[in-house]
Amino acid sequence: MGESILIIEDDEKLARMIELELGHEDYGTEKAFDGVSGLKAAEDGDHDLILLDIMLPGMSGIELLRRLRKSKDTPVILLTARDETVDKVLGLDSGADDYVTKPFAIEELLARIRAAMRKAHKPGADGSGQDGAAGDGILEYKGLTVDKDAHKAVFADTEIELTHKEFELLACLLENKGRVMSRDALLNKVWGYDYIGETNAVDVYVRFLRSKIDERFGIKIITTVRGAGYKAG
Repeated sequence: MGESILIIEDDEKLARMIELELGHEDYGTEKAFDGVSGLKAAEDGDHDLILLDIMLPGMSGIELLRRLRKSKDTPVILLTARDETVDKVLGLDSGADDYVTKPFAIEELLARIRAAMRKAHKPGADGSGQDGAAGDGILEYKGLTVDKDAHKAVFADTEIELTHKEFELLACLLENKGRVMSRDALLNKVWGYDYIGETNAVDVYVRFLRSKIDERFGIKIITTVRGAGYKAG
């Protein structure tokens, strides 16, 4: 078997269908049908990716994800039956890597799984490859300090709580300080060249960062360059 995928989905027929399709692609699988057992499986297991339903009995997928992110960075793709922006934003802000709205074509799900895994396995994704070379781990701008090795952002001795994608986007902008980064360039660098989600993901995450940094501390870290993209500086 290849990579291991945990399926946390209360619809047992759908979970079984996904399990069979993943088996055809040589993925190993484990299933959980509620939030409590799903969290335990996610924390105790060594999975390469998690498929997580948002609407779960016992504990919602969003709450499960928030708890999981305190200890693990396993890639997570959300499965949601509701095509509502609030679900997507809550999921992404809680640390999800992507989402798929039910009903979905299995080919789309497989493509998103491959993209998320390639991003997770890309050199530098854990801060130890080319992006995290010695001497490049600390980024500073306007009193904001970003430590890539410790995965920590601090302003005026106050640590800023960021999700994985928020941190990666902030670090990318600071590494290219003064340079205008197009949305496509940011999607490629932060989400991966195979990202097939909605193209407004960059705008959503810039809003998250501005809320947590610019608006909170009264500084301007990220500048919008109309028609071109974003820059730090």
